[in-house]
Order: sequence, then C-alpha cells, then structure tokens
Amino acid sequence: MRRQRSHLTAGTLLTTAVVLLAGCSQVRVRTEDLPGRLVFEAVDPLEKIFRETAFFPGAEPEADVVRGEHASFQFALRSTGILRGFKAEATEFRSDNGRLEPARIGYVGYVRMGRTTAESGRDRLYSPSGFYPDPILPAPPAELPPLTTQPVWVSIPVPKEAPPGLYKGTIALTGTLDGRSFRTSRECAVRVYPPVIEKTRLWVTNWFSTEADRLSLMNGGRPVEPYSERYWELLRALARAMADYRQNVALIPPLELTAYTMDNGRYGFDFARFDKTVGIFIEEGVIGRIEGGHIGGRESTWLTPFVVSVPEVSGAGAVEFRRYPISDERAVRFYSQFLPAWVAHLAEKGWTDIYMQHLADEPIQENFTSYVEIARFVRQYAPGLKIIEACHTRNLADLLDVWVPQLNFFDTDNAFYAETAAKGDEVWFYTCVFPQGEYANRFIEQPLIKTRLLHWINFRYASPGYLHWGFNWWTDDPFNETTRIQTESGLVLPAGDSWIVYPAQGRVLSSIRLEAMRDGIVDHELLCRLAEKRPDEAKELARQVVYGFTQYDINVPAFREKRKTILKLLGE
Repeated sequence: MRRQRSHLTAGTLLTTAVVLLAGCSQVRVRTEDLPGRLVFEAVDPLEKIFRETAFFPGAEPEADVVRGEHASFQFALRSTGILRGFKAEATEFRSDNGRLEPARIGYVGYVRMGRTTAESGRDRLYSPSGFYPDPILPAPPAELPPLTTQPVWVSIPVPKEAPPGLYKGTIALTGTLDGRSFRTSRECAVRVYPPVIEKTRLWVTNWFSTEADRLSLMNGGRPVEPYSERYWELLRALARAMADYRQNVALIPPLELTAYTMDNGRYGFDFARFDKTVGIFIEEGVIGRIEGGHIGGRESTWLTPFVVSVPEVSGAGAVEFRRYPISDERAVRFYSQFLPAWVAHLAEKGWTDIYMQHLADEPIQENFTSYVEIARFVRQYAPGLKIIEACHTRNLADLLDVWVPQLNFFDTDNAFYAETAAKGDEVWFYTCVFPQGEYANRFIEQPLIKTRLLHWINFRYASPGYLHWGFNWWTDDPFNETTRIQTESGLVLPAGDSWIVYPAQGRVLSSIRLEAMRDGIVDHELLCRLAEKRPDEAKELARQVVYGFTQYDINVPAFREKRKTILKLLGE
C-alpha cells in the first residue's frame, strides 16, 4: 500500500544539495533555493505520468511484494529551470536479515499516438501533446526543459531466498539545474512477505516476429540473414526478454522452419531449425508449452474460406509456399506425409505433451466450415495432436483442445465456455485490436491498471491462459508513431496493440505496460494460491476488483489495499 500524505511541500522531498563543478571550484545550491524549483516526487507505478503533469498527490515510496517478484517505484522529476546531465542511482536495499538485488534504473520515454481508438472507454487517458509514456529507456534525456516532467522507473528484483521483512534504501538524483549542480534523494521501503513465487501457472503467449525488418531494428538497422549466427543471437535476446516477464508459451512455426526435399513425389523433412529454435526458448526458460504456428489462413478477405500452405520444391531445391484448399490433391499429398512425420518427431523429442497446433487464425461464423474441414483432416492424420485456436465462433465442438475466444466473445458466450471447460477443454481468452470500449486491454491510451487486471479476469472467470499477437511487430519507427493502419481495410491497430517492447542494440527494452502485465501474472498466481487455502475470500477479493467483464475498480490505492490483503492472508 502507498500511504497518502496529508499535504505536499517540496521541502519534504529534497535534501541539502552540495555541488562539485568541473575544475577546482565548488558551488553550493542553497536548500532554500530548491523548494518550488525542483520536484522529485514518488508516484505509484500504476499511474501514467504525462509530460504536462504538474500535480503529484504524494504517494509514499513503499512496495509490498512476495519473494521472487519485483518491487517497482516511479518518481516524477520536474523543475522550473533547465535540467542537464541528471541521473538516478540507488543504494542497496537492506533489512536486518538480508539484502535485495541491485535496483535497475530506467527513464520512461514518450511515444506518439497519432490515431485514436475507434471505441474508446470512458476512462481513456488524454494527452494534450499526443505523446504517451511507455518505453523504459536505459539512459535519461540529455536535457529536460523547464516545466516538463520526466518519470524515473526503479525495479528491484526480490530473490526467492530473501528473508521476509522490511528493506530500506535510497534513490538519489544528481544533475545540474540552470548550470548549478544538485543532489536530492528519497528513502524507499520494500516489505517482503513470506510466499515465494517461482514458476507461474497462467499460460501466457505474446506472438513474436523474426522477420528481417524487425530484427534489423535490434541490429543497428543492419540486415540480419535468416538463420545466421546473428539471427540466433537476436532470437535468444527475444526469448530472454519473454522469460524475464513470465511468458511461458512460445509460438514457433513448423512449416516455416522445416527444410524440404522432394524425391519421386515423396517429401523429405529436416526439422533441425525448429529444434534449435525450441532449444533456445527452453534454455532461456520460456517454454512450458510450444504453440505451433498456423498452417493455413484466409483465401483473401476476412469472410473468405480458409486454405492451407503447401511447400513446392523445384528441381533446383528452391521452396515456394502456395495456398490451396485442404481438399486439393497437392494439399492432400503434402499433409498426408507431413503430419505423421511431424507427430513422430514430436514424440521422438519428448514434446508431444507440451505441443499445441494452430490451424488457421480466428475462424468466424461465415467461414467456420472450411476450418472444420481442415481440422478433420488433421485429426485423421495426426489424431493425438492438440489443437489450439483464437476463435470467433462456437461451432468447433470436438475439434479444439484449447479454445481462445476474444475477450468480448468470452463475455457474451460465457455460459457456453463454462460448459466447454467443464467437459475438459481449456478455455483461454485473447485481446488484440478488439475488444475496445470498456473492456480491459493493453492499449497505451488506457489506464495502466487495466493491463494488469487482464489477469485478474483470468482468475475471476477461471481461464488458465492469455494470448496476444503483438510482442514486437514494430513499424520502421516504433518510438514515434505507435498506431498502425491496414491499408487494404482502413482498420486502425491501436497504440500498444502491435508491440509491448521496443528495439535496442542486441536486445529489447521493456515498457510500463509489460511491467504491469508481468505483475498481473504474479497477481493471478497469488489469487490461485489463496483460493487453495481460502477460496471464498479469494473469489470475493477478485470480485471487488473485477465486477464484470467491462466493470473494474481502477482506483489504484484501493487496488493496493486488496493486493496487500492477499499477501497478509497468504503469510498467515
């Protein structure tokens, strides 16, 4: 919980500032000069701070966590003068019995949202400038103009073996204000509760891209040759980021990664690239499950039937994918050979039980019959293969093992999905461009808490998994414009839909939305554990936060109180 202070004075925030300028001279910034000129104020990390934000209600920098998660702090920096060369540093956080891992300091960057969401919720956040906080950058801006706010982000990993107790540390800020050096600091507290979080049970997947134009953004703009040494290095960097933020399912495409040969009408299959990809994700700690990439898609537009991809091998060995109905003899010839070989390979690798196969994305009422045809064909040649699908229709009974309805369909057809789950199928949900309006999603224009509450929805409605398509589907300039538009349809992909990380040299950068999502995954785990001990109280706490599919309590202090109650009950 972050206690609210009864009043705010800048003097309570600032320590005496002593400066050292280059050379031998010293200049002292008088303490009485700082109040009113410089603000370094704690703000709950679930609150979004805009460049224009000038009022900070005075949250105490305190965090309540369990062992194995992260404690987060956010500070708003603002002044009446020009700030240059500033940076934040953290002391070690210690208790009487132990210490936490070193704090990670970041600086929240701002991205542009040039297109509004078609159906915005009543709680949509408005930025006068059109710029919204999102990426967490490793370095501060060289200069902060007067009356411009800069958030500082602090994340502290809490070791699983850390003794429970109260840990205290200090966040210090140094820099120059109108050419005069200063130093100011804030004391922070982390209360660590006894429960330990290791693996989390919620299945989470964000689909990622290894296309050349995306990987080049992680390579200084230089092209990356597919399956080169650099390609595998960057793929590992993506996997590491996913694991750090508790993603435990990876979408890996078997068709794309298989090498093919042809001899007298018989296909040969080399699965080495698929195996290497899976191996990297296992080594980095992502894979609890493998999500096999789609084998088909729509023939053309949204309403058209589904077709499947078939590799055609030329005499020179070149491979080109073409698309046919599953009933076409070329599709039958390929898949009648590929599917048995694929199932046998999964069994040989010991991956059968953790593998799920996508067929074609988002079947709807208008084209579900073509999907059914594909699914029945796959069942014929690979009867034990689990099928997972993001779906807009209920007419897939006995074909899917893992249903992933869009959140609004999970809402309107909840009775059907509850019955489906009772019969033994898994029922996840997903968000993407839709649903909009009052539904929780991870759009940049939404309050940050709504991204975190996605996984309270998972608990509230007994859904064991969450899917989103956009991990790193960047445009050429992801730090500027964060919306996209489909030129053929005019559909706007809202800001925050296509990616939740940002490219950097050899790695990706987190965002405040990804931090909230990770913490929501931990919340889900804590609620599940509480439900094992005190089910009625766990359900009631979730109900007090998620009233329904489109009604939530997004009051941040009230949320902190509920979460602290969970920690106390689990600690008993």
